Amino acid sequence: MSSLSEKQVDLQLQELPGWQLDGQSIIKTFEFNDFIEAISFMNQAAFYAEAMEHYPEWQNIYNIVKVRLTTDDTNGISSLDIRLAKRMQHIVQPKRL
Repeated sequence: MSSLSEKQVDLQLQELPGWQLDGQSIIKTFEFNDFIEAISFMNQAAFYAEAMEHYPEWQNIYNIVKVRLTTDDTNGISSLDIRLAKRMQHIVQPKRL
């Protein structure tokens, strides 16, 4: 697996609202209504990350979850980071009927 180019990352970030490039990572801060929602989000994302064998760096303080995604093997941002970011976005999107 190789790192995505800066142009490829920029293109992908257009589809990921709130995500930003930060050096060799992409980052986002999620805010939830309460601690339970924050932990629920982390649990759902954790199951997906485990299935991918690709793990986020994250921090939780009450209703805030700060996420940093990078691929250490490539020393940059890979398609795995983008896939995990998209899954996280999917988790927080309101359910459509």
